[in-house]
Amino acid sequence: MLADIDTWVLDLDNTLYQPQVGLADQMNVRIRAYFANLFGTDETEALRLQKQLVADHGTTLRGLMTTRSIDPHDYLAWEHTIDYSVLGPDPVLAEVLGGLRGPRYVYTNGSAYHADQVLGRLGLTGCVDGVFDILAAELIPKPYAASLDAFLAAFGIDPARAAMFDDLEVNLTAPYERGMTTVWVTGGTPSGQLAARRWRTSDLPEFLRANI
Repeated sequence: MLADIDTWVLDLDNTLYQPQVGLADQMNVRIRAYFANLFGTDETEALRLQKQLVADHGTTLRGLMTTRSIDPHDYLAWEHTIDYSVLGPDPVLAEVLGGLRGPRYVYTNGSAYHADQVLGRLGLTGCVDGVFDILAAELIPKPYAASLDAFLAAFGIDPARAAMFDDLEVNLTAPYERGMTTVWVTGGTPSGQLAARRWRTSDLPEFLRANI
């Protein structure tokens, strides 16, 4: 199982909380509004442009920086308008994470501000030993290997003894190639082992309880 793991790498959005809370929906609304204002278009066209940038560049922010030379801090400012009250404490996850052996890190394409807000609302601030955000990654997002390598170097992580959890399967490719154990956190599918060092789960706390 995960007996040889002593470093835990956790994505933030839709991994530490369920997508059903609607925070990602709020984020998408803010992003589309930013697009509509930037490009002078309606929401439908803004959505199309956003999807194209993500397909071409991996993330919205990277696409805008590449094609429009925007100020990343200006873009990330929309995170300050999110209603984080949709999140509440998760004592079950806090107990499980708190019982893990070794350090626990959040690795996110969001900002440190966003991570602080989410972790605080979930009651997980004390369960995390460090946050690596998009600015720490010098604006290179997951799933790019350069972002992962910067994260591993920042905390001196041995990939062979680390497990990474993410709701986007594409973000787990580079970690797996570096020798990390990966766990795809995705709803609506049964938990199970996909291959050596590759797992899938729809229930993060239960998976951790069953496999550590």
